[in-house]
Amino acid sequence: MSGTDFSHRNDVGGLFRAHYPWLCTRLRRHLGASSSVEDIAAETFAQLLESPGLTPIREPRALLTTIAQRLIYQLWRRRDLERQHLDQLQHLDRSPANSPEELLQLTQALHGLDRTLQRLPGKVRATFLLSRIDGLTYPQIAAELGISQRSVSVYMTRSQALCAQHSANEPLHQRSA
Repeated sequence: MSGTDFSHRNDVGGLFRAHYPWLCTRLRRHLGASSSVEDIAAETFAQLLESPGLTPIREPRALLTTIAQRLIYQLWRRRDLERQHLDQLQHLDRSPANSPEELLQLTQALHGLDRTLQRLPGKVRATFLLSRIDGLTYPQIAAELGISQRSVSVYMTRSQALCAQHSANEPLHQRSA
């Protein structure tokens, strides 16, 4: 670990101690008493820790709010997607062609894919979701996340490789609880 990395970790650690309670309070205003508050607050600092720490942070609360807001949007998008899938499952459930076992397999497949996506770092996962769920182009994703188009391309390749690996390792007919 270089001195810069150690210094960055210490800076983020100090920000965590100073601003974590404030961020949780702020997130509760948006999310209520949701269990997601602490998850989003922790992920906010994890993303800050992953980012290069070459410049001093002059307005930490503004930065933390921006990162947390993006994470809230991702949470809401994921919940919308889950609701869409559940609605689709309800329509499938009414169809006599789908057995309870098939619906269970489909649900397990969706949960497995979600767990696979959760293994990705925040920006990689956000890039994938913005592309696949929101249908944004690479330039739009780059602008939304404040990264280069090259990074978007690299992140998409990485996320697609993980999804392909997930599909290869867990075929639908072999999934079980």
